[in-house]
Amino acid sequence: MPVKIKVKTDVAYEGENETFELSLFGRLFKKGGSTFLKYDEVQDEGVVHTIVKLAEESALILRSGALKMRMIFEQGEQLNGSYESQYGTLLITTDTTDFTHEINDIGTGRALLTYRLLMQGDPVGTYTMNIHYELEEQL
Repeated sequence: MPVKIKVKTDVAYEGENETFELSLFGRLFKKGGSTFLKYDEVQDEGVVHTIVKLAEESALILRSGALKMRMIFEQGEQLNGSYESQYGTLLITTDTTDFTHEINDIGTGRALLTYRLLMQGDPVGTYTMNIHYELEEQL
């Protein structure tokens, strides 16, 4: 199903704050009680294909293409993922402090993720990610 997706990410690190916002179109599908969002981002390095899996108590973000990354989120857990760069594969760890996902009957939903991100064991910031999606009107 076609959806409009808005992703807003706030990053706080050593007293500095940055905000990144994306508005794009993608696809939504459901499987096994989870909601999946698929979308493509065009970045300087090329196209990045992203899949966001939103389950009841966990989330997963998979990115492939110009950037390869796997991040797993579960509230109260530190979980390992990976980030592939030109320097090789780096270990990334998400320490999720908050995760909520709400969806209504008409296919509109929102997810909130708050997590500390560590790369190779070193903190790189606290991230708050708001994902809002709604079904695109069918003509």
